[in-house]
Formats: sequence, structure tokens, C-alpha cells
Amino acid sequence: MSVDISVIIPTYNESGNIALLLEKIQQVLSAHSYEIIVVDDNSPDRTWEVAQSWASSRPAVSVIRRMHDRGLSSAVITGMEIARGRSLAVMDADLQHDESILPIMAASVLAGECDVAIGSRGAAGGSYGEWSRRRRFISFVAATMARIVLPVQVTDPMSGFFVISRKVYQDTIATINPRGFKILLEFIGRSRSITIKEFGYTFRNRVHGETKLSGLVIKNYLVALYDLRFGKYVSPTFMLYAFVGLTGVFINMSGFALGEFLDFPHVASGITAIDPLFLSVPFGIQLSIISNYVLNNYLTFFEKRYRGTGNLTGFLLFQLISMLGLFVQFSVFQLLQGAELFLWLEDSRKFLNNGIGIIIATITNYYLNLNVTWKGR
Repeated sequence: MSVDISVIIPTYNESGNIALLLEKIQQVLSAHSYEIIVVDDNSPDRTWEVAQSWASSRPAVSVIRRMHDRGLSSAVITGMEIARGRSLAVMDADLQHDESILPIMAASVLAGECDVAIGSRGAAGGSYGEWSRRRRFISFVAATMARIVLPVQVTDPMSGFFVISRKVYQDTIATINPRGFKILLEFIGRSRSITIKEFGYTFRNRVHGETKLSGLVIKNYLVALYDLRFGKYVSPTFMLYAFVGLTGVFINMSGFALGEFLDFPHVASGITAIDPLFLSVPFGIQLSIISNYVLNNYLTFFEKRYRGTGNLTGFLLFQLISMLGLFVQFSVFQLLQGAELFLWLEDSRKFLNNGIGIIIATITNYYLNLNVTWKGR
């Protein structure tokens, strides 16, 4: 049987807040038909256990303990998949969102006044509370970037407090990329011809637990914006991989310069084509491989990253694929040089041929690392 409002609450280490929040939501929605779905990512502080204890005598509340998946946005989607509501509300568990405006927001969606109702810190009557200047600046920059990307203008695109209609969910879910923290961006950015209404509220200070804002959150937010605007052309994961590769070029050149400065020897390998071998060259290459692995593990493939001693396996696979990439680059260069293409470029053609080799090697390495090094993690 359907209900008017389904409230989805993604949680991670919110054991000190969840019971109080559930009580507050129950009070403000007492005159409505509703359900509350807590989706916990197996919190170390056992938030799921506190929520289950509270829900044991309250049939309107259910708890999902996710053992493998991680992430706020994917937790929201998990809750929406089983929700029965005609309107779907999302709010954080940290008590910073004002639950008192939840019935008004849901009523606006249910009445057809809007497709998406947003609890906004930037709308009339809204406030960021006691935020520091640093966090206000970060929010301002993030909101400005979102306004450039999103098809609909909103004052608080980073809000984690909103209500959408079931129709918006059904029309959008197939295209949603549940990565990162700002799922609202996905619904707004991938929906067509939607109406939005914002409701101002004052953002509260956190009482228990720690803020989830981190460098990773900011990175995922930027990736989400890129994906909304350009993702259909080039994968954001590939763009991160290419960016890391670009930093590797500078590491490579710096390593070579350091080797030359330290007067690394030139040795005879017995292979006429490469003698004398400047040891500064493999030194720079190896430094870039190490750098690229670390950055890809903790940036490009963060959700699939290797930890602890597992890095030995990850690095070995990455090393082998990187060496294969060097072979691909060299082979493409030799093939193009031998084919005598671009002869009109004269001496410059070798740089073009080498550039083509680098591009092909990068694409080859990307797909191999995606499907071998970090596959299934």
C-alpha cells in the first residue's frame, strides 16, 4: 500500500543523532501517511543497531544495513528503490536540516505545485547558520559552478534536503549516476522540464558526530558536475586518469633532470638501437609509474582502491600494464615512422608520431587498468 511521504535517511556513524531525528520526523509527520527508511553503510558506531532498536516497535520505520556498497548517493537510491511514497524525501541524519518544513515541502510536491521541493539555505528565509567563512566560500564556489552546469537555476544546489515526486524518480533513475554526496544534482541535471520550489531554512550546527566534508567529497562533487555536462562525451573516470597521466609527465621529466643532476651513468645494454642507455631515463619513468599508481589508487579509482599490503598486488599489475604501455607507444611510433606518413611535416613528424603513440598507449592502459588492476574491487 502506498503512502504520501517516504523519508529516506542515509547514515554513517550517526548513532548519537538517529534516534532523536526519527522522533522529530515522527512528530512533524503525525498527520500524514508516511514511512521512514534508514539506509546505513554498516557504520562502525553501529548506527544501524540504534535505528533497528528504535524501529522495532514502529512499523512505519525500516532499516537497511548495507554490508558492501558505500556512499551517500547510492544509499539514497537504495532507499528509493523500496520506497512506497508518492513523494520521496531525502535528509541527512546529523540534525542540521530543519524537519519542521518537511510537511510543507512534501505537500507542495503532492499538490503538483512543483516536481522538486528543496530545503534551501540560500532562499528567502534561509541561512547557513554559524558556518565559517571558509565553508561559506566553498559553498559559494560550488553553487556558482552548479548554476553554470544545471539547466534549472537554484540557490542551493548542494542541498541534501529535498523532496521529489515519484514521477521524477521514475523518469530519471535509469540515468542517475549515484556517485558522491550530492544526489540532488543528479535529479536536477538529468531531468527534463521540471519545476522547482525552494523553501528557506536555517542550517543547524552539528551536535554529535563529525562532518563528512572532505577533500574526497569536493573531488566527487567536481566529478559529478563534469559528468552532468560532459560525461556523455568522455567518461569522467577517463578524464581523471588522463589528468593523472599528465602529472606523470612532469614527474617523469623531473626524475630525468634529477638523474642527470646526480650524474647517473650511461651504460651499454648490448642493443644497438638504444645504446648508450641513459639511466636517468628509466629512473624518471619509474618515478612516474609510482606516482601514477598512487594518484590513480586514491583519486581515479578511490572507491576501488587497494589498502595496506593489497597495494603490492595493485602496484605489480599497474607496473606490468605501464610497461606494456611503453611498448605500445614505441611500437606505434616505429610503425608510423616506417609508414612515412606526414612527410610534409619534415622533422616535426616524429613529435606527432610520438604524440599519437602516447594517446593510443594511454587509452590502452586505461582500459587494461579499469578491467584488470581495479576490476571488481
